[in-house]
Amino acid sequence: MSADQNAALKKVLKPIHLWAIAVGLVISGEYFGWNYGWGVSGTVGFLIATLVVTVMYVTFIFSFTELTTSIPQAGGPFSYAYRAFGWLGGLIAGYATLVEFLVTPPAIAFALGSYSHFLYPSLKVLDVAFACYGIFILINLLGIKESAMFSLVVTILAVVELLIYIGIVAPHFSYETFVTEPMPFGFGGIFAALPFAIWFYLAIEGVAMVAEEVEDPKRTISLGYIYGILTLVVLALAVMIFTGGVAHWRQLSEIDYPLPAALGIVLGRDSSWTQLFASLGLFGLIASFHGTVIGYSRQIFALARSGYLPSFLGKVNARFQTPHWALIAGGVAGCVALSLGTTDQVIILAALGAVVMYMISMVSLFALRKKEPDLERPFSVPFYPFFPIVALLLSAICLVAIVYYNLMLSLWFFVGMIAVVGIFIATGKHKTIDQDPIKKTM
Repeated sequence: MSADQNAALKKVLKPIHLWAIAVGLVISGEYFGWNYGWGVSGTVGFLIATLVVTVMYVTFIFSFTELTTSIPQAGGPFSYAYRAFGWLGGLIAGYATLVEFLVTPPAIAFALGSYSHFLYPSLKVLDVAFACYGIFILINLLGIKESAMFSLVVTILAVVELLIYIGIVAPHFSYETFVTEPMPFGFGGIFAALPFAIWFYLAIEGVAMVAEEVEDPKRTISLGYIYGILTLVVLALAVMIFTGGVAHWRQLSEIDYPLPAALGIVLGRDSSWTQLFASLGLFGLIASFHGTVIGYSRQIFALARSGYLPSFLGKVNARFQTPHWALIAGGVAGCVALSLGTTDQVIILAALGAVVMYMISMVSLFALRKKEPDLERPFSVPFYPFFPIVALLLSAICLVAIVYYNLMLSLWFFVGMIAVVGIFIATGKHKTIDQDPIKKTM
């Protein structure tokens, strides 16, 4: 074996790093994307959808933390489903997670391009988006500790900026504005808005992807998850509610920079505060883009190491101890997605992959409780089995809603999943795959 194949991932991450990764992975969802939900549901309809999704994520994260601390592997959901259901469970979870983490970065990169174009019209959106991939793949190649410190700095800046934004717009909040056309599409609009509400929290589970790089994972992971989800709940609700009260939702429901646009309405587009916020707003997008690059690279690495993807993608660079080929391969896939999709389509596809993964993760939790009752569980989900049942049921409702309102995108997703399973069976790959990939990292 070559040196890079023998190298292991470095264990250096502490609770503050995990909080930063958890919040950083998601925080761009507070900056853009969610506002497309207004376009299908109105303000009150979207508020209801967001509250439903918030309950789903709180119960899911408390349940998911049990899995991550019990099986701290870079594969995350893939590792849990493999352990519970064998190669097929691992394949389904790996496929869904990979779709989520491969298509989320292009949406964020496109928003980075849109914010930059808002500030400097001479910059082309796609040129900036492609440049982001090159820059952040390079940063991630240098090492996880360096990447985590970068994530910590930009995440803190992004959180502070959102708090400043809330402070500026809150005095201009109008209840009458917020409830203008509150539910123009009725209760059906609530269901149509669910994938955009998911965008507020989507990818927080990516913390599981760096579980092998955490110091004392049995204690550290639970702290990172819990503080992360609490931070995001407060920010998501505050940003959505206050923004909805400063301008009619139709003005902000189809753009990739709703917060600078809202400030432009309140203070004037040429205001120095508006320009400053649009500039600083890049921090939130950068934090999430950086975090999702970490997430997709570790998922590709784990799947390749276990035989689900070509083996070269499971190699670790001997010098920097980072999965260099996985980083590059995911970047190529992301650039292709950038060229093909629109932001709202990419968000829906990412949400679809996420809810499928949430469902199989919760089913894996029940299966492992029964199959391995003596498995060490440093963190046990509170109110078991109520929390995982709620997370599973709400995820199923979200899945039905996404499929119903986005039939063609959903068809492509599930046809792809069936094709991957068929290829595995036809080639006999399911027989030759490592019988216990988990042991490789124990």
